[in-house]
Amino acid sequence: MKNNLLIIGASGHGKVVADIALKMNKWQNIAFLDDDKSLKSSMGLEVIGTSDDVFSHLAEYEVFVGIGNNGTRQRIHEMLETVEASIPVLIHPNAVIGNQVEIEHGTVVMAGAVVNCCTKIGKSCIINTGSTIDHDNCIEDFVHISPGAHLAGTVKVGQGTWLGIGSVVSNNINITNGCTVGAGAVVVKDISKPGIYIGVPVRRV
Repeated sequence: MKNNLLIIGASGHGKVVADIALKMNKWQNIAFLDDDKSLKSSMGLEVIGTSDDVFSHLAEYEVFVGIGNNGTRQRIHEMLETVEASIPVLIHPNAVIGNQVEIEHGTVVMAGAVVNCCTKIGKSCIINTGSTIDHDNCIEDFVHISPGAHLAGTVKVGQGTWLGIGSVVSNNINITNGCTVGAGAVVVKDISKPGIYIGVPVRRV
């Protein structure tokens, strides 16, 4: 493990990522890269360049993508993999992680989140504040589980899907890749077509 952490993205999501990294107390130095060249610091941490500068820092820094948009985060994360960057997992000290939980690199688990036993979470996911993921879930790569979303047992969420704030997924449900589930929506049946889903129970729009 390198002693320094570089976070790509210094705005909203990136600031929360930085706050978690600081609370983990694993890195001697934490800095940002951001494409807003007028930005010199964020969260009291220095912005040392733009995202294009990442390649010159790979020897000294672990790198984490602090960008909320699933597609953008995926693109940058996959680029970092091709150059063999060291990409950590960030877990807030107040998150609860069960036994036999597997979490891939580039994923962040935020304050108050609960991930129960035997769940697998892919790479570069966001498990946001106060969300709960129960037993035997499979969360594929580049998924965003928003604040206060709740997933019952044995749920599968496909790559790149975004579950909105306060959404609920019943047990034994499969949600396919590339879906957006709206705020407060309730999923009680499998979702097999990509798209935007809202309502109680959800319907495709």
